This record gives sequence, structure tokens and C-alpha cells, in this order.
Amino acid sequence: MTSAPLSVPASPPVAAPADPTRFILIGTSHPGNVGATARAMKVMGFSDLVLVRPRFEDVLIQEETVALASGAADILVRARVVDTLAEALDGITYAIGTAMTPRDFGPPTITPREGLGELARHDPAHRVGFVFGSERYGMANEDVYRCHAVISIPTNPHYGSLNLSQAVQVLAYEWRQALGGFPVEARTPDVDLASGAAVQGALDHWEKALVQLGFLDPAAPKKLMPRLNQLLNRAELRQEEIHILRGIAKAIMDKPR
Repeated sequence: MTSAPLSVPASPPVAAPADPTRFILIGTSHPGNVGATARAMKVMGFSDLVLVRPRFEDVLIQEETVALASGAADILVRARVVDTLAEALDGITYAIGTAMTPRDFGPPTITPREGLGELARHDPAHRVGFVFGSERYGMANEDVYRCHAVISIPTNPHYGSLNLSQAVQVLAYEWRQALGGFPVEARTPDVDLASGAAVQGALDHWEKALVQLGFLDPAAPKKLMPRLNQLLNRAELRQEEIHILRGIAKAIMDKPR
């Protein structure tokens, strides 16, 4: 009697790691800023967006929002709208306000490059929330007090006005760099440098062409060819450039005298 093969249950799909960074917008009034924020987040690899009491309840689906998101509509689909900053900060272990520290007391001020670099090295890793106030009024003091730090973007001291989504982009970039950044992928193939033999072959070809052209006197060549040799060495020619030089030499030599 043949036994039936054992049935092995399929392994459950592996869930993608949760985004440990949240961007929180309080009282946002311009739909375009919400869309541009989604775009800024996505290009830096972040996805967790929470809106606190936006001016328009339907801001996530407005035409201007979707247009300015420019391909980051998935961020808008997953975004949440809540009534309070406390709800938006749920699960966050380190909140960073984008505002000036109140004059009487408040959290310390950090800078993007040094402060975020230190935060990224913290062990255990924090779940970080960047909190942005409304375009017109910024953050209220009581909201700043909820933050562990406030962050200051170094700008021109005579003009430091940043659009909301621009500030999001700057901080998203700096935080991504602090976390390790993304590798830069070359858009062109690796350079194929010409060999020494190829350079010498081109020089020999050019010497013949220059003699035929009457530019080089073989009886008194002086230092012309060694100088051209040094010129080509400094140029670090590519293989295809050698082909171009030899093609020019051939055209000279093929020209009727």
C-alpha cells in the first residue's frame, strides 16, 4: 500500500519591514503641499504620512494633491488623518519638531547633519517622527513641548523662508543620508580606457598623416610627436576616441593630393 505524500503547508509571505520614520503635518492648508510632501517622502524611501486636522477633510484625494504627488499616490492612499498630535505620535519614540524652541523653556535644538547623524546611531533604534506645523502659523508651543528636540535647517540668515514641502524634502534627504543613504547607480557603462599600444598606434597613424599634410617634416621632427604623446597620455583616451583619431588620420591620408 502506497502512502500519500505529506502535505507541507505553504510558508506565509514575509511582510515588508515597517517604515520606522513618520512625517506628521499639523493643520496643513494647501493641498499641493500634502502632495509634494508625499513625493518628497517617496524619493527618500519613506512612506508613513499622518495629517493632523488638515484644513480640508478630503485633502488626500483632491486633484491638486494627487497632481503634486507625481507618482507617489501610494503614500496618499496609506496616509492617515487624525484629530490630535498625540494620536499622530502613537508608537513614535523620538519626535522632532520643525519650529523654534519657545523662549521660556523647551526641547534642545539640533541640526540636520550632526543631530540626525547622532540619532541614527542610537541603540536601540528610535521610531522617529518629524512634526511640521501649518504653513501660516507653524507649530503651537504645546505641540513643541511634546517633541524630544526641535531641528533647525541652516539657511541664509537674511532669507530663511522654506516652503513646507521643501523643508520636508531637506529633512527626508538628511535623515536618509544619516541612515546610510542609497547607492548611486551609474547611468553610463564603465569607461573603456585605451591601452598604451592603442595610443601608440594612433600616434603612428597621425605621424604619417601629418607628414603627408606637410605639417611635420620627417627630417626635422623636433619634439612634435613626443609632445603629442604626452598630450594623449594626459587625456586618458577612451577606446572609441582612439577610433575617432585614427579615422581623422585616415581621412587626411585618403584625401587626394
